[in-house]
Amino acid sequence: MQTQSPQVWGVDFSSAPSRRKPITVVRGRLRDDGRLALEAFEALDTLDDFDRLLRRAGPWVGGFDLPLGLPRELVLALGWPQVWPDLVRHFAAQPRARLREHFIAFCAARPKGGKFAHRATDRPAGSSPSMKWVNPPVAWMFHAGAPRLLEAGVHLPGLCAGDPARVALEAYPGMLARAITTDSYKSDTVARQDEARRDARTRIRAALLAGDHPLGLRVADGAPLAQRLADDPRGDWLDALLCAVQAAWALAQGPGYGLPATIDPLEGWIVGAPCAAPSG
Repeated sequence: MQTQSPQVWGVDFSSAPSRRKPITVVRGRLRDDGRLALEAFEALDTLDDFDRLLRRAGPWVGGFDLPLGLPRELVLALGWPQVWPDLVRHFAAQPRARLREHFIAFCAARPKGGKFAHRATDRPAGSSPSMKWVNPPVAWMFHAGAPRLLEAGVHLPGLCAGDPARVALEAYPGMLARAITTDSYKSDTVARQDEARRDARTRIRAALLAGDHPLGLRVADGAPLAQRLADDPRGDWLDALLCAVQAAWALAQGPGYGLPATIDPLEGWIVGAPCAAPSG
């Protein structure tokens, strides 16, 4: 009996999902020709829905748009646990107001221009530091999402061993989108949801269909995809698709998912982000 290939997920996460601003999920599968064929779109209105998603039987490999680690420099400075599961539980147990106090005190003691601690993956990916609590508040995404991934028992390569049939990778749609165009393609502000951003979304979709981006993976065409992306000025469905492309690329790389040979087990790595060349 032939084993079915793993399903591929792209998940645009929200720490406070609602019917107006849900967690968006794109599901698909790698075809024999190497293209990502899309199978379903899902909107999750609550974090309980997200918990149920994580517990679905595998095999699946998901790209999740939320930070899965914290900067080691921050963890050491605050005396927090240095083993990922313990760190996640410690972080989740603290109210956000208390975490904000820790972050503010940490930043206040640092020089202008270097207030935040960064993970090794942040600069090559162009991502915000995972300790940032405003603009964007990615720390609260870690606070809401990482404990759920841990408790669901999924496998997080480089961070925490779990069910090998359910694999969660950190994705970052902005990294892939910027490699295609530097034009803004989304906005939560109605007044900025203009034709120029719609055009940028159309160009990103075209590049994904053609494999004209650094990961080179192609998405199989489909009219529903075109309409859904065009009609979503917030860009949530496009971000989920970009995450799915990153997850599909990782799956195609084999058991290592295209990740660096060595990953800081507190920080993790954004799948598809460039790795520094070895010195010497």
